[in-house]
Amino acid sequence: MDSYEYIVVGSGAGGGTVAARLAESGRTVLLLEAGSDAKAGATGVDDNVDALYDVPAFHPLASECDKMAWNFYVRHYGDLAQQKRDDKYREMLNGKRVDGVLYPRAGTLGGCTAHNAMITVYPHNADWDHIAQLTGDRSWSANNMRKLFERLERCSHRAFPYRWLNKLFGINPTRHGWDGWLHTEKAIPFSALGDRALVKVIGHALEVALASQKSPLAALRRFFKGQADPNDWRFVNADAEGICYTPLATDGHRRMGTRERVLDVAKRFPQRLHVELNALVSRVVLDASNQAVGVEYVKGERLYRAHTSVNAVDGERCVARASREVILAGGAFNTPQLLMLSGIGPRELLAKFNIPLRVDLPGVGKNLQDRYEVGVVHRMDFEQWEVLTGADFKQGDAQFLQWQQRRKGVYATNGAVLAMIRRSMPSRALPDLIFFALLGSFRGYFPGYSGLFSQHRNYLTWAILKAHTNNRKGEVTLRSGDPRDMPEVNFHYFNEGTDDRNEDLDSVVEGIKHVRKMMAPLQRTNLTAEEEIPGAAVQSDAQLRQFVKDNAWGHHASCTCPIGPAASDGVLSGDFKVHGTSRLRVVDASVFPRIPGFFIASAVYMIAEKAADAILIDAGLRAKGEAT
Repeated sequence: MDSYEYIVVGSGAGGGTVAARLAESGRTVLLLEAGSDAKAGATGVDDNVDALYDVPAFHPLASECDKMAWNFYVRHYGDLAQQKRDDKYREMLNGKRVDGVLYPRAGTLGGCTAHNAMITVYPHNADWDHIAQLTGDRSWSANNMRKLFERLERCSHRAFPYRWLNKLFGINPTRHGWDGWLHTEKAIPFSALGDRALVKVIGHALEVALASQKSPLAALRRFFKGQADPNDWRFVNADAEGICYTPLATDGHRRMGTRERVLDVAKRFPQRLHVELNALVSRVVLDASNQAVGVEYVKGERLYRAHTSVNAVDGERCVARASREVILAGGAFNTPQLLMLSGIGPRELLAKFNIPLRVDLPGVGKNLQDRYEVGVVHRMDFEQWEVLTGADFKQGDAQFLQWQQRRKGVYATNGAVLAMIRRSMPSRALPDLIFFALLGSFRGYFPGYSGLFSQHRNYLTWAILKAHTNNRKGEVTLRSGDPRDMPEVNFHYFNEGTDDRNEDLDSVVEGIKHVRKMMAPLQRTNLTAEEEIPGAAVQSDAQLRQFVKDNAWGHHASCTCPIGPAASDGVLSGDFKVHGTSRLRVVDASVFPRIPGFFIASAVYMIAEKAADAILIDAGLRAKGEAT
């Protein structure tokens, strides 16, 4: 077929979800993915891709796997002197100018769901209510959006007794979903309880966490009642803080993402969903009235220059036509790039690259947002964690065999043994910090970072993530008019951004101080040898602020095609339509006016379900409010 009802560009959390839902609803869909299916045909012996994809603990290795990785190099600052203070910055790499900090993306079927850490933590209700207020559309309200989460989730970690209460009596206080397509599980390695050092770390963290609560007894009671689940509606509805585990998108403790969703639907409905791999879309085809009628794409392997080994051949030029709509889901970097290559974006920028203007939309590529993250890294005073015995982070080791045969052990986890949610300061409207205890050394992304987990077996990293950031100044712009080139990305961190009161910076500093409170008792027991990062020399608030400015990173890029009025640099209407066009929508992480919650994946899955509803309603293929 060279004509479909719908063409979806990108197979990640947004595109894969909406393409599958439309095909299930009886529509014909062409799903275009610029990468291959890295896992298809993998032997699991010579290239190890099967294990890198499937094993939850191998996700750092997956992000650096040549068959899946798209390596973007981004700027955190326009100020080069400040940028160079980050030792993760690279000016040249293997004789190639990169000028930035590694930002791992995935060029494969499933997009970044193929290499992410699988964390599935629900956003705050205020994130949805803000969009409802902005658009005047109550379908965006927190209560309604929760229904979409219930529809897509297949929760295993709270199934008893809540699933049966819901089935038998219609009672569902957790508001988890039980029969959706996205499997969610918890993976707590109970073997860790035999690691005496780790038990002490967890115990001291619990003690400090409880002491910092307004009502420690209530927090402890909530923990033992099972509300260590951050996705329990009662936890979400209360904007709760405290110790929690992190639900993972896994099925039988094996990675679960849109790859599995897409392949399942394509197998069940082969005449409706066609997946075209190695198809790099170069522009949206618009008619004289700016109606999207199809896309141009280039067919060939490794054409996009984010690949580690780029194909020098130009590839075969193709055109696909859509009788109903084109839906862009390339993510926060590639969707604005594609819009601009199609003549939709800031007039001056398009003129610079001689791209004919179709719609002057200054907001395309602006408003780039991310969370800020830092690591507090400790070297422990022993040879290795007991729980890592037999873990060489490669296929065939003792821990791999335990995972393969029984789905047990540390490889069934994503490496996080403990998580904690809290407000950085009492004045924050929402909990804005989440902490993870990781058994290994992690200080951000740079070439070869994933190898440190097998090398540093006696390290503990507290990863601190700052959510609800205030900075809105990041931007994605064209590097050239060549669709094979990556765009230029600059987040304009901290003092270069729009957070005039330094709230983001001060919140991360408070996070470091909290970690130090948790680790202080361990230092007195000689369990820790040294805090290597930030290090003992970094103590004052001024020193900590400079450390954060120099070393912070992120990996949840969002908001570059935001919902909102065009006059205020919005790009989309509340039903995902691109202003100034027809039959063209965006459904990915770029649609948010401000970045939601702690982790982006669950929110993107939800907006993809919402977009599928809106598309079917507009086509007259279902009634408003009708369940799919």
